[in-house]
Amino acid sequence: MELVEENDKHDTYLQQNDKTQDIPCCCSQRWILAYTSFFGVVLVYAVRVNLSVAIVCMVKNVNSTTELNGTSIDSNTCPGHAESQTVFNKHAEFDWDKTTRSSILASFFYGYICTQVLGGWFADRYGGRRVFGVAMAVSSVCTILTPVCARTSVILVFVLRVIIGLATGTVFPAMQSMWGRWAPSLERSKLMTLTSVGTMFGVVGTFASSGYLCEYGFDNGWGSIFYITGGFSCIWVVVWFILTRDTPSEHPRISSQERDYIINSIEFDTTKRTSKVPWIEFAKSPALLACITAHMCNNWTNYTLLTSLPDFMKSVMKFNIKKWSLTALPYLCQAVSGLAAGQITDLIRSRKILSTTATRRSTGAIAFTGAAVFLVTTGFMSCDHRDMAVALSLAVMFTGLNRAAFIIRWCTFGITNTFATVPGMIAPIIAGALTPNDTSEEWRNVFYVCAAFCILGTLVFGGLARGEVQEWAKDKSEDVWIETTSNNPPIKQ
Repeated sequence: MELVEENDKHDTYLQQNDKTQDIPCCCSQRWILAYTSFFGVVLVYAVRVNLSVAIVCMVKNVNSTTELNGTSIDSNTCPGHAESQTVFNKHAEFDWDKTTRSSILASFFYGYICTQVLGGWFADRYGGRRVFGVAMAVSSVCTILTPVCARTSVILVFVLRVIIGLATGTVFPAMQSMWGRWAPSLERSKLMTLTSVGTMFGVVGTFASSGYLCEYGFDNGWGSIFYITGGFSCIWVVVWFILTRDTPSEHPRISSQERDYIINSIEFDTTKRTSKVPWIEFAKSPALLACITAHMCNNWTNYTLLTSLPDFMKSVMKFNIKKWSLTALPYLCQAVSGLAAGQITDLIRSRKILSTTATRRSTGAIAFTGAAVFLVTTGFMSCDHRDMAVALSLAVMFTGLNRAAFIIRWCTFGITNTFATVPGMIAPIIAGALTPNDTSEEWRNVFYVCAAFCILGTLVFGGLARGEVQEWAKDKSEDVWIETTSNNPPIKQ
């Protein structure tokens, strides 16, 4: 379904005001909100993925040596490579088995799935600013407490991760609610894109820095990962509450020109709702089924790699911990492809090279097929072929194209992302079950499973996706609206 950004009210305002050049831009309050929310989303993903790297440093490798022709060798060392890998477990403290580690990594999603739709309701009732700020405050405290709790009981780590999932699950619905009140129609894409790319930079920054913190950080290295990410989150919460407000009308430092510009640019009344959510029509919609399936298939790969990539880099690729910044490379590629995909697909549609439906289907097909090919290729890599690790980066890069396929449908994002959280609960456990000995052959099966979901996404999305507005998205009143699933204000067609 497409959201048309044309805004008669906005155009009328611009025509009647010849001083629009005086409206502040880069240093305006709406852009300060965008900058602040960007760093907030960076930290959301930092507290979300920090455990994926830290757990590799926390847990002892009980099978670190093997016998070869009567000689004891370090299984962490790659044959044919001189660099030593013994630094992996220098600071390890725990004897958690593979099942326990996989369950801990999956526990975040048990909380995350519960607040996807509720987050929008909380934001409309209590304000998106308060919801986002409280969510990060809770997450930062839980993150800082993780080292102490890990040394006390593994059960406490489970509990903390579930709480972090519950809290951060409200963040994106809360930001959707705030942007519904802050983003002028002609600036909405730019403002919201700046916020959303924080997810990629959060993964890149955390993966790139955590390897060095494991080796050189304080509190046995791995503990510093949690203290630093949690500490920065605490600082951000204070800045967030100082700089932001729920609406332009409530902001004490906004100029009258900017306030009037935003209020007159919003094409709907943010104080009330004008339609009901068509739940029955949702359930019957093949287009929505296509988005749900594609989102789940895409997230199976994303969540498998987010939670398991550091373990793969250690167990199969035998990379020295100091080179774990390489785990950030795939997500840097994903950031570039995601931003480029939006520009290219809009260009194709604007020039009428392809219809909207054909553009979305083609983009999804390229994304899933390309990812599947390079995931299979990755399965055949070993530490002797580290230069071929670029295949994994290309696989993740292709998944970024899906941001211009099904992820652009924000009006149903709350529903699709609820279903798409299920892979996060299952994929890490499946990956752990498939790799009990962490051999390259076992990890090959993990990538095969991811590739299979990519193929399923190609078939379903390619067959059922629709680019036109669905009937259930149209109100019967004079104006046509789409109701957001996170209880945010409806968006005019």
